[in-house]
Amino acid sequence: MNTSIYDKTAKGRDEIATRKYQLAPRLRSLLVLIDGRRSEEELLRNVAGLGLTIAALNELLEGEFIVLSTSYATMAVAPVANLAPPTPVPAPVAPAPVAVAQASQFKALYEFYNKTIKSTIGLRGFTLQLKVEKASSVEELRELRLPYLDAVQRAKGNFAAATLAEQLDQLLDDRPAQA
Repeated sequence: MNTSIYDKTAKGRDEIATRKYQLAPRLRSLLVLIDGRRSEEELLRNVAGLGLTIAALNELLEGEFIVLSTSYATMAVAPVANLAPPTPVPAPVAPAPVAVAQASQFKALYEFYNKTIKSTIGLRGFTLQLKVEKASSVEELRELRLPYLDAVQRAKGNFAAATLAEQLDQLLDDRPAQA
């Protein structure tokens, strides 16, 4: 069994944000679901009602809207008796602590926005969701704070906005130590 995981390319994100390439609606629906975490099997199960198959994924691959990010093959393990000793691999260089902290903060902010936009703002948060998808740094996510909180306040009121503002500010203040 082969479990492949796909992620959007810059072209795929551009299509979601602008509809620049005018993908067919069914393919666009599949493209929206691709997030770098769901397996091929899960994606196809989610779009089976639209009549989409592996051919749709291949079409998105050929159009360079998505890329295979990970592929895991599970099969019987071959005997190891006749294998040559492994070639030593140099130890990986540890990433700088600041870069790791920034990546961790980015991931936490990204997940916070994704989880809460959908649950509090709903479909009215679609444009904001696209901005989160396009963000590539903590600073870009920081710039979304006010539009996000305004949208939450309109959708759920002052109390919900204040509660989420407190949580968001904790994530935003989780800055890496300066070297």
